[in-house]
Parts: sequence; structure tokens; C-alpha cells
Amino acid sequence: MSIWVIFTLLGSLALLMYGMKSMSEALQKMAGPQLRHVLGAMTTNRFTGMLTGMLVTASVQSSTATTVMTVSFVNAGLLTLAQAISVIMGANIGTTLTAWIMSAGMSFDVSQLSYVAFFLGIILIYQKKYRYIGDFLFGLAFLVFALSILRTTGQNMNLGENEALLSFFSSFDPNSFWTTLTFLLLGGIMTFCVQSSAAVMAITMILCSSGALPIYQGIALVMGENIGTTVTSNLAAMSANTQARRAALAHMFFNVFGVIWILFVFRPFIDMVCGWVGYDTTLTVDGAGKAAFLENAAKLSFVLAAFHTAFNVANTFILIWFIPQIEKFVCWVIKSKKVDEEEDFRLHFITAGFMKTPELSVLEAQKEIQSFASRMQRMFGMVRELLTLSSSATDKKDNQAGDFNNLYTRIEKYEGISDNMELEIAKYLDSVSDAHLSDETKAKIRAMLREISELESIGDACYNMARTISRKYNGKQDHFVDRQYDHLHQMMELTDQSLTEMNRLLGGRKDSYDINRSFNIENEINNYRNQLKSQNINDINNHEYTYAVGTIYMDIINECEKLGDYVVNVVEARMGTRQKNM
Repeated sequence: MSIWVIFTLLGSLALLMYGMKSMSEALQKMAGPQLRHVLGAMTTNRFTGMLTGMLVTASVQSSTATTVMTVSFVNAGLLTLAQAISVIMGANIGTTLTAWIMSAGMSFDVSQLSYVAFFLGIILIYQKKYRYIGDFLFGLAFLVFALSILRTTGQNMNLGENEALLSFFSSFDPNSFWTTLTFLLLGGIMTFCVQSSAAVMAITMILCSSGALPIYQGIALVMGENIGTTVTSNLAAMSANTQARRAALAHMFFNVFGVIWILFVFRPFIDMVCGWVGYDTTLTVDGAGKAAFLENAAKLSFVLAAFHTAFNVANTFILIWFIPQIEKFVCWVIKSKKVDEEEDFRLHFITAGFMKTPELSVLEAQKEIQSFASRMQRMFGMVRELLTLSSSATDKKDNQAGDFNNLYTRIEKYEGISDNMELEIAKYLDSVSDAHLSDETKAKIRAMLREISELESIGDACYNMARTISRKYNGKQDHFVDRQYDHLHQMMELTDQSLTEMNRLLGGRKDSYDINRSFNIENEINNYRNQLKSQNINDINNHEYTYAVGTIYMDIINECEKLGDYVVNVVEARMGTRQKNM
């Protein structure tokens, strides 16, 4: 085997992987939000969840994409872990379509189709309206072209007549259980190393259809591929949150369990699949002649695809009835981390482990922004509590003083968290924006960058209020009068209402949100601020309290009004509108 043949094989495998990736990304761009809405809406029970996972994965040609979307929905509370497991089961069936495409490419000369796809694709790419269809056609063309190269190279190599290769495979006892385990392990290692089950499947099809690799060892490799791809996702999920790790473990459990039971019916199950395809497992070169043997071996690529589908369908049929038990098992193995919220800055939804397309990365960033906004409302709740403690702590040496200082320290930590979250999310969005994005996704990224900037400003406003309250509490100024406390609490209640509306919008769908609710609350805040400003001047003139107390009082009122402006800016960015703040 010459060096050029090796590079031809490696290059065609790389082209195959790139074509699969391009097809998947283009399909996700075309489907866009509709794909996510379907995934969220069609998982009412375990069976619809399984069908949804199967259809979505068959559509986007990527079980990883379906799994990542599913985990994001679980984290957002839109799906339960049990529903996610059913979707992942369906994704395992949907991904078998890839094997059928590859088996067709290995069995027939489809190279002419790739040139047609290339020609149509380049025309559509330069038409803005249809460029995603062009991207898909280019990915399909690369895939088909790579398969035709692999098919031709495999035929030219005459692997079925390579004595060294034949002697290597014949050294394994075909009837030995340990031979099956060896090839199963080999398939898992190969998949883990190349990070692509499609590439390993292509290699297996070349070896089997050339007559070099017996069918039983080839199917053992396919079983190993199923486990190898779950090892990759579990290692990737180690840096992710609890639900992501549980979903990855459920995926591994599904495939490992399937491999265990199939080993007990290994040969009968394979013989049954071979019978469906019309492959004769007893045919040999010596008994039937070379031509008949190779013609029979050519059917092996379809046998592998049929086995892959039959195995996943049968495994799903067995395990779909035990989803609640699988959920309990993965929750028992991976327990929730009990961490102090203030000490835990780690981003919950954005993870570097999973390989995602830009469209899916934007979805994760949206969930992270939603978490960011929830943190900011909790921070504002602490500021309200700090004001209450400052009004009740008349003796600075009692326990109230310790509570006040501890709460102020927590607010300081939150301010640091808000700064870090803005930087990390912005860095993530910046890395996503380097990719080839749809116009809709580009607009979303611009809006999200504005949202995180305004959310960080909300954190600054909360911290400024806390510093003002602390300065007054630790200073020599008089206390606020009761009427001032009442006004402050009323202003903070209005501000908290605006934050609640903002979080309702970020947590739901914008087409069902009435933006006037946020604008109305903002107008109330502005009018109330103007009213208190005039009243404060009168109260100082009437010697109700000192000018210094009145200044601190209005600083807090004005900071609440600024916070309300930031909230409206977040709402406008999310809704894609802009209104001049009053």
C-alpha cells in the first residue's frame, strides 16, 4: 500500500466528516427557531419525545446537535430529564439514516451527483435568499464525493486479496466470544480517537464490502462505535452542569445496555438481519468462486446499515418502558452539587465541551443571559433587605450590625459576579460571531451583547444603592424618617416589578409578551421619582430632615430610576424595538 493511497483514504475521510458537518450546520440554519419549537412542543410523552428526537436528528444529520438542544431545554425547565432521555433514544434511531446514505454511496457510483450538487450549490450560495440551501448542497456534494472516492479506493486496493490483511483477520477465531469483545473494544477506541462514528463506519464498510473483514467482526466494530461516541460526550460533559452530565450518562447507559443484551443473541440477530438484506453468511471464495463471493460481500454495507437501525430500534423498544427507572439511576449516580450561589460564578449553560453549531451556541447564550437576569433580580432583593436592616438596626453593636455587614459583603460579591458574567458571555458570543451565521442569528448576537451590557449596569446600580445605604448606616447622618422609608420601599417595589417583567420576557417567547407592561411600569417609576424630587425639596425647606439625609435619600431614588431605564433597554433589545426613555 503506497503512501498516496493512505493519504487518499485519510483525505476522503476528512472530506466525509466536513461534508457531514456542513450539511448539519446548513440544515440547522434553515430550520432555525422552528426546530427548537418543534423539539419543545412535541415531547408531551415518552413516545412523542422519541419520535421527535428521531425526526429532528434525521433532519439535521447530527445526534449531538439534538442532544445539546435537549439538554438546554432541560436546564431551562422546558423539558424534564425523562422527556430528554426519550428524545435521546429517538436521536439514536435518527442517526442511523447516515449509515444508509453511506451504504448507498459505497454500493453505487454516485460521483456524478456530487458535480450537479456542487454546480447548483455555488449558484445558490451567491443568492442571499437561498444561500443556506447552497451550503447544504455543498455539504451533500462533499459527502457524496468522499464516498465515491472511498468506494473507488477500496476497490483499487483489492483488500479482499491482501494476504497480510486476510491473515490478520483470520488469526481471530470467528466463533470466539473474546474475538467479538476485542473488535467491540477496537471500534470504541477508533471512534474515540477520530471523534467521528461516521468515519469509522466508512472504514468498516470498506473492509467488509471488499471481503477482507468478516461480517461478525464488522458488526462488533459498529457496536463499539456506538459506545465510543458516548464516551466522547461523557468526557465533554465533565465540565458541564449536572443535567448535561446526567443526559450524557443516560445516552451511555442506553448504548451499553444495548450492547450487553445483543451479545447474548449476537449471531441469531445478525443472521436475521442478513436474511432481510439477502446476504449469505455461509458463502466462501473456495465454495462459490471469487465473482460470486465479491458480489455477496458487496451487500455487507447494507447489512451494517440494517443492523445499526435494527439494533437501535430494538433497544429503544426495550428501554422506552423504563425511562423513569433510567432517570432515577442517572440522578443517583450524578447527584446535584450543593454550592453557595454567591460563591458559584461558573456559567451554567455555556460549556466548552460539547461541539456545537453557532445556532445552538446562541441558544445556550440566551439561557445564560436569562440566568444572569435572575441573578440581578436576586441582587436587587438583597438591596431591599439591606435597606430594611438599616432602618431596624438602631444599635450598631447588636446582631443586626453583623447581619447588615454580611449582606453587604454578599452584594459586593454579586457585583463582581455580574462583571465576570458580562465578560464571559461577551467573549463566548464573540467567538460564535466568527462563524458563518444567518442574518437572524447575527441580529440575535447584537441584541444579546446589548442585553448583557445593560444587565451589568443593573448590577452597578444595585451596588451603588448598597454603598449609599452602607455609607449612611456607618456614617453620622440621622436616620430616614418613616415617610422616607415608605417612599423608598414603594419605589423599590415598582423597580422590582419591572425586573419581574424583564425576567418573564427573557424566560418566554417574545411574540407572546406585551412590551407596554414594561413601559407602563417605567412611566410610573419616572413620575414617582419626579414627585418625590419635588417633595424632598419641600421637606428640606420645612426642616423635616437635613439636607445631607435628603441627598442620600434622593441618590437611592435616582438610582432606582436609572435601574428602571436599564431594564427597559434590556426589554427593547430582546424585543428588537427602541423607545426614548422619559
